[in-house]
This record gives sequence, structure tokens and C-alpha cells, in this order.
Amino acid sequence: MSTAVTPYPEVTLTEAQLRSLDVPGPRYTSYPTADRFVEAFGPTEYRQALRQRAQGAVVGGVPPLSLYVHIPFCDSLCYYCACNKIITKHHSRGRDYLGLLAREIDLHVAELGTGQGLTQLHLGGGSPTFLSDEELSDLMGLIRGAFRLLPQCEVSIEVDPRTASRQRMRHMAAIGFNRVSFGVQDFDADVQAAVHRVQSFESVQELVAEARALRFESINADLIYGLPRQTPESFRRTIAQVAELRPTRIALYAYAHLPQRFKPQRRIDAAALPTGEQRVQMLGNALAGFIGNGYVYIGMDHFALPNDALAVAKRQGRLHRNFQGYTTQPECDLIGLGVSSIGRVGATYSQNAKTMSEYEDALAQGVLPVVRGLALNRDDLLRRTVIMALMCQGRVEIESVELAHLIDMRETFAPEFERLKPLAEMGLVEVTDQAIQVTPTGWFFVRAVAMIFDRHLQADKVRERFSRII
Repeated sequence: MSTAVTPYPEVTLTEAQLRSLDVPGPRYTSYPTADRFVEAFGPTEYRQALRQRAQGAVVGGVPPLSLYVHIPFCDSLCYYCACNKIITKHHSRGRDYLGLLAREIDLHVAELGTGQGLTQLHLGGGSPTFLSDEELSDLMGLIRGAFRLLPQCEVSIEVDPRTASRQRMRHMAAIGFNRVSFGVQDFDADVQAAVHRVQSFESVQELVAEARALRFESINADLIYGLPRQTPESFRRTIAQVAELRPTRIALYAYAHLPQRFKPQRRIDAAALPTGEQRVQMLGNALAGFIGNGYVYIGMDHFALPNDALAVAKRQGRLHRNFQGYTTQPECDLIGLGVSSIGRVGATYSQNAKTMSEYEDALAQGVLPVVRGLALNRDDLLRRTVIMALMCQGRVEIESVELAHLIDMRETFAPEFERLKPLAEMGLVEVTDQAIQVTPTGWFFVRAVAMIFDRHLQADKVRERFSRII
């Protein structure tokens, strides 16, 4: 079989090997993944987890606390979007929603007490910038009234450039935001029209310049490859434009076309989607383009400038991963506020009601709006340790895992070690008596390595709900 050199730096794989890797798989922002949550875990179980945290009844001490607030509203529909969102022009709904968030915050304070210290706060959506400046101020007031933002707290917000201005950037800085993420996706006019999200390069350039002048600690740009009407050539232009903007971080996501699950995607012409070969080329061009412009490849979907905290953490082996992706934060408890939000407290995961009516009904009854979740068992905790070590450090220290979980890894994971052999033959991973080490080539396909240890995924083989690895 002939060997094909792919666009990846230092990666040489056959076409057959590439095809074997181009399969759907989780992004592992958690393990087990959210599709494994069950309705048997509800408000009672979540409240118990909060109480255990409040009482300090946690092995190893109480972990740091992170807060995520979901703002579901958007002014217009982006056809590719798989987020939980509500499309509306009625901005009065933002004010009503703040009232609901206030109730949910009160329910958490009743269990945790006032003044829990936050090391991380993130507003996502939807579009957090759907809220007015006054509403953003009021929301920050609610949060500060219930929690304590620690001096080094990362306070971040997702910004739709179409709903922001220089003045808005100044206001966000004034009320405490120190990190910002701009939804770019693609700068090509044809692609923007195909996904119903039109915004100019110049408008984003202006906002990035203002964020830099305001000394935001981190400026991120989100991109998506695999969108309709995208070509390797058009996306190469977008890569060059983003590199010109010089954000401190770049998140590059593969579009997952799942119209059977996400109704807005039915408006996308499937015939206009790029081929698998084109997607590989786009990803290769992005890797070469960003690395060539001085960015460090953090892993899977993240790039950062060498002096950014994320790049420093990667060099020092201190990367972590949560529901927002790669982070410098250590293992945190995460409280999710708002419709559909996901949280993690202790050895549990939880998710709020996905519909506004169900979310409102729970709060009206004075009940935490958790509708499903999971209490992790011993096997889940073990596999989470292994998968997160692979995803974050690219290395599993066998002795460390054995001592922490009182197991024999070779015996416990005998089938998994067998499934690693083809990946080792491809040069993606090296297995020794001391460690499982992801190679530089394997780092580009780290999800494929992590999937080997996913008991749920290996058991049912139903993977079409996930994005593809390439």
C-alpha cells in the first residue's frame, strides 16, 4: 500500500489509516459523556452533592468552584448550530430570564451558603450579548451577591460580533470580564450566507483591537471547518485572516452534520458540504497555517500563542479539560445555571431542564431544575482518570493509576491494551511497562486513543450522535 503524506505537520499515514480514524467520537469534555446521563438522577441527588460540598465531605478536600451561566437567546438562527437556543427579537425576555436565574442562584445559596469562592466564571449560549449592558451588569451583581470572585478568577463571555460594539467591550471590561471569545466560524461571504451568519472581517477586527486595548487577558476566536460551500482554498483565506487578527487563542471545531437531531441543520444543503478529503485538507491547512504563524497546538481543537496561560500549562503538563474545553483550571466543581446547563459536583454530573417551560416550572415550585445526571461509580472514576490523562497530558503513568485506584492496569484493561495495538502500529501511541504515551502524530488524533478506554462507547458502538474526529 502506498503511503500518502497528509497536510498534518510530521504526519505520514496511509489513506486507509486515515479513513479508519475518520469516525464519530466524543470530545471528552467529561467522562462519562453527557449522553449517558439518566433521569434517575434528579434534584434530590444534586442537592445531596451540593450539601456534601458545603460540609466538606469530599475525599481530598473541597475542590475549586467554577460557574457556568447559559443565556439561550439569539436574535437570528445560525443553521449549523447545535446549541440549546431560543431565537427571538423580543429582548424583554432577557429581563424575565434574569429573574429565573436569581431564583436558581437562591436555591444554590440555600445549600452552599453565601460567598463560595469562584476561580472561573463563564457566560455562554445562545448569545450572552443578547442581554443589554444593564442586564449584564445586573447579572454580574446577582453572581457577586451570592459568590465571591477570587482575585485570579477567569471571567469570560462569548460574544456574537453582530451584537457587540467598542462601547459594549468597554462595558464588559468595566463590570469584570477579563476574557472574551468571538464567534467567527468563517469569513467567506458564500459560507456565511449558506449558514445564515453574515459578519464582516472588519467588524471583528475592530472588536479584537478594542479587546486588546482594554487588556483582556485572553481573546479567543472560534472557527468551524466542514461548513457548506467551504473549500480548502476559501478556508485557507479565513485562516490567514484569523492569524492577522492575532487572538491569543483559537478554537477550531469540526462541523457535525446531524439534521436528524438538530432541526436548524435541515436548512443546510447537504450536497454543498465538503467531502471527507476536503475536510482533512482544511484541518491540515489550519494546523500548518496557525503553527506557521507562531501558535502552539494545544490539542484536538485549541491553539494558543506561546506566552498564553494555556500554552504554558501545556508545556508544564498542567492542562485540564471541562465542559468548555481545555483549561488551566485544576479539577473544579462546576455549577451550571440556566436552561440546559451541565454541572459537575463531586463525583456527579447534572443537567438542567432543556426547555424553558420545564425550567420555569421547577423554579416556580422552588425546586432545583435538574432533570438528569449521573453519580459516577468506581469504574467511571478510573476510566475518567485514564481518558483525561490522555486528552490533557497525552500520557498515562501506569504506576500512578494503579496506586490511586488499587488495580493492575494490564489486567483491568486487557481488552483495551489489545485495541491499542493497531494504533501503536500506526505510530499514534507507544505502550511500555511504565506508560501509555501519545506520540506527536497521535496528538492530532487523541480522541481515537481515548475512545479505546470508553466502556460505554465500546459496548454499544452507536456513535453517529458525535462529531467526526477529522
